[in-house]
Amino acid sequence: MHAAIIGALAGLTVAGSAMAGPIRLTDALGRTVELRAAPRRVVTIFSSNTELVAALGLTDRIVGIDAFTRYPPEAATKPVVGGRLGFSVDAVVAQNPDLVLVTPARQAAHQLLVPMERLGLPVIVLTSRSLGEVLSNIRLVGRALGEAERGETVAAGLEARLAAVARRLAGTVCPRTILVTGRLGNGLLLVARQDSYTGDALVRAGACPALANRGIAQVSPEAVLAADPDVLLLAGQEWELAELTARLGFREMRAVQAGRAHTLPRAEFLIPGPRTVDGIERLAALLHPHQTAP
Repeated sequence: MHAAIIGALAGLTVAGSAMAGPIRLTDALGRTVELRAAPRRVVTIFSSNTELVAALGLTDRIVGIDAFTRYPPEAATKPVVGGRLGFSVDAVVAQNPDLVLVTPARQAAHQLLVPMERLGLPVIVLTSRSLGEVLSNIRLVGRALGEAERGETVAAGLEARLAAVARRLAGTVCPRTILVTGRLGNGLLLVARQDSYTGDALVRAGACPALANRGIAQVSPEAVLAADPDVLLLAGQEWELAELTARLGFREMRAVQAGRAHTLPRAEFLIPGPRTVDGIERLAALLHPHQTAP
């Protein structure tokens, strides 16, 4: 997050923090969630939700995370309440939370929502299918934590940065692009779907999808080769890209031959949060190097 936003947050005096009345919200499932007061102990399931709270400068309120959370560093040391094998109701309850933030992935919402409701622990379910939803989530979490003004400040700052990128790219020709997000044991590749958060981020960075894979994340290597994109991106490490582009067929791709095969940080494009705006700015500069900032 830019220093200007951090400074702005430090100077905020939020009336919502002092509100004695309940906070009533509607989450991504259309559920009405009522909080007696601004929560002080929050369990965040999934890295994306942890980063939303951290973006508001409220990492100190986080008391539990999932096993995959790595950022920010001060949150990564919090007690773990579950991960790849599932989520423990007992581990969540042991943190004595007054709010649980969860995302409906890896059965987290299914495993935790009903038990938490039975125990009277408020749960807010968040989805992140687009950048717009992430910005809405920042505002929602801000309101939930009694820090509505902080949420608005952070979300508006990110919106302004996205608008600046859009202005800079106005009128440009978008290169046909494929982003590989992983490889499966059966030989198939995972790619960014058009109708996903990551797909939205790519378009905002000035890329056009080279695959008509709306709703489909798994494709064959042959489909990628047939698409022959202008730009080949891989979310991961340089050695992974080198290994992929050394394969028969891939090394002959137009993007590889033209030096337009690049890696992207996984955290910036696969974790729906504020850091994706950093990634969009960098990718826009990479795809459209001759465009000057407004």
